[in-house]
Amino acid sequence: MKTTTRVAVIGGGVVGCSVLYHLTKLGWSDVMLLERSELTSGSTWHAAGGFHTLNGDTNMAALQGYTIKLYKELEEITGMSCGLHHVGGVTLAETQERFDMLKAERAKHRFMGLETEIVSPEEIRKIAPVTNIDGIVGGLYDPLDGHLDPSGTTHAYAKAARMGGATIETHCKVVETNQRHDGTWDVVTDKGTIHAEHVVNAGGLWAREVGAMAGIYFPLHPMEHQYIVTDEVPEIAGIIDAGGEHPHVMDPAGESYLRQEGRGLCIGFYEQPCKPWAVDGTPWNFGHELLPDDFDKIEDSIAFAYNRFPALERAGVKSVIHGPFTFAPDGNPLVGPVPGMRNYWSACAVMAGFSQGGGVGLMLAQWMVEGECERDTFAMDTARFGDWITPGYTRPKVIENYQKRFSIAYPNEELPAARPFRTTPMYDIFDGMGAVWGAQYGLEVPNYFASEGEPRYETPSFRRSNAFEATAREVKAVRENVGINEVHNFGKYLIKGEGARAWLDRIMAGRVPQPGRLSLTPMLSPKGRLIGDFTISCLSEEEFQLTASYGSQAYHMRWFLQNIDEGVSVENISDTRNGFQIAGPKAREVLQACTRQDISDMRFMDVRRMTVGMADCVVQRVSYTGDLGYEIYCDLPSQRSLWDNLWSVGQTHGMKPFGMRAMMSLRLDKFFGSWLSEFSPDYTAAETGLDRFISFRKDIDFVGRAAAEAERTTGAARQLCAFEVTAKDADVTAYEPIWHAGAVVGFCTSGGYSHHAQKSIALGLIPRDLAQDGLEVEIEILGKMRAARLITTPLFDADGARMRG
Repeated sequence: MKTTTRVAVIGGGVVGCSVLYHLTKLGWSDVMLLERSELTSGSTWHAAGGFHTLNGDTNMAALQGYTIKLYKELEEITGMSCGLHHVGGVTLAETQERFDMLKAERAKHRFMGLETEIVSPEEIRKIAPVTNIDGIVGGLYDPLDGHLDPSGTTHAYAKAARMGGATIETHCKVVETNQRHDGTWDVVTDKGTIHAEHVVNAGGLWAREVGAMAGIYFPLHPMEHQYIVTDEVPEIAGIIDAGGEHPHVMDPAGESYLRQEGRGLCIGFYEQPCKPWAVDGTPWNFGHELLPDDFDKIEDSIAFAYNRFPALERAGVKSVIHGPFTFAPDGNPLVGPVPGMRNYWSACAVMAGFSQGGGVGLMLAQWMVEGECERDTFAMDTARFGDWITPGYTRPKVIENYQKRFSIAYPNEELPAARPFRTTPMYDIFDGMGAVWGAQYGLEVPNYFASEGEPRYETPSFRRSNAFEATAREVKAVRENVGINEVHNFGKYLIKGEGARAWLDRIMAGRVPQPGRLSLTPMLSPKGRLIGDFTISCLSEEEFQLTASYGSQAYHMRWFLQNIDEGVSVENISDTRNGFQIAGPKAREVLQACTRQDISDMRFMDVRRMTVGMADCVVQRVSYTGDLGYEIYCDLPSQRSLWDNLWSVGQTHGMKPFGMRAMMSLRLDKFFGSWLSEFSPDYTAAETGLDRFISFRKDIDFVGRAAAEAERTTGAARQLCAFEVTAKDADVTAYEPIWHAGAVVGFCTSGGYSHHAQKSIALGLIPRDLAQDGLEVEIEILGKMRAARLITTPLFDADGARMRG
């Protein structure tokens, strides 16, 4: 056995073998895989082997499309069969709401190059004849759907990796992973110790145990899952004898997926009375075993399936497959460099390994070899969960995700499991004021405030929800008087040291401000992609405060620490420094009444330390609402006192609290972009307009400069624009296609309703040569074409007089 390697991949399931293959494909041949038993000894061997492209996250859907197309390439490379059956698949909709979801997904697929189509009940009867279409509104057909041989596919990945120079050691159990001072790893196995530069945890069912060897907690949990294979079904036998194959059928109402298996059928369930497995750890001696049959928990699902697929009731049961596989709290994989660790990588919680495994392997290999991925991977990045997450939180969220595997995914839905968990000192006050809560990064955040008699629950919908009127009230309060909300959903970082300014100049593309001033800046990857959208506040020559998206803390801290300089300290103060934003025409009067310091000369983009009420605060004149406003930061113990002071003074000025629904409406008035919508690693600064904040004049080779300058010379191919939409009861959310002259020319990044202007607004990317004021386009919303017009004049304070004055 080799004793040194560049990469040690731990785990020989389909994901581990995919990672190994993609590393060799990208040029790293000195790589090895360690498997305690045989390849596929875990969830892989008992998987149903289905694959599909449908996913609520467009990047995940694209990676699933890549995975499916990869299988033929593997067969060509290795000469091995993956047992491919590209039979197509249809997802059923039994309600108009679910049909709306499918139409929204079809619209997204238009610009992704996925050839799905909406089908009628009559078409479903022809496509999938074993289906009872009573009560069906329609469906979504995907010709790429199908199934394969799990074992054959995994071994094809393994052979392709070996052909690229990789080594695979089976019956080699990892017992320790110990990091050396230089960041490399000693991987101790029962066959000896391997010195590796990098470690990849692809442990599957044992990922928690493998992570614990390095002191890492991975938020995932195994769930029991059961599917049934029938004896011969006459209807299926007839299709086969005629030279055909029956397609997959996903029946969300019945929590089931169905496909042909031989001359019979295979049906699996995501039942409501589901069961977590191995709560306190996966036994090391588990592998090729199955769990005892448990028909009780799927009794209701089977009864529903008999009605939807009557042929099942007449078929005998050939076998029952009941085994565990792992989920993360939101159902997406855990992939990428583990925050706070050097050279330790995750490829875990890939519950749909044969839909996602290829894409996971490609993204992780790109990350390791090239330093970044070709697309935004935040939906599966390990950094989307912080160090606040615990097994007690993970388990109920995983159960909830399993139960909602086939539920409608609404853009405004807030899932209730494991909540409230993390709260600020303002939780009880806001709750008493009627807050309707959302959650971000585990923290409770007011979405809006319900008046007396209004429900304390936002109805999930693809259309305008019951939050519409409350949001309108809050927007009106900000634009006419003054509104207040917390700054808890900003990520905040304190940068100190003699080298702080020089480090910020290198890590950020924009100008680093002088003491007492703010600046806005993008943070770029080496390839010029957007990886951050920051406000820099210069508190002194050796002390700076950064603010950005709260949900990206671990993502940003990982990047900071990977690129840190000597003489610089970076502290995440997101949960220790809080406070409030006040915004609106009377914001200055409120603040002045709360402090003895004269603020009449405080300019837009100024930052000052001052005492507000009794609290020592950092106050900066800036507001994401686009209005006159101030962000007021204090330490956590002072926050309630600060609130009492601002709120009591604010009552004489008509102050009202406002939540995130109003914030996202207010920002549309100024066409302000949002992180992970308009600004993400999928886009560049020039495409999104953030290049206006890049300081090309500074004599610093900042990260991403070469790529940004190259794009500055050539110009971006596409441009972020704002559109006024002739919408009815549904607004743009994200990824709706933009049509011009009968063709899809772009897509929406986000949108919503401007309550101030009483207009539906969309932001989206289109070819630069089309981006002219007044351009007439159509935006496809829930399957309907809606006329839209490109606009360039902000809907509020167009000349910035109020915001800057």
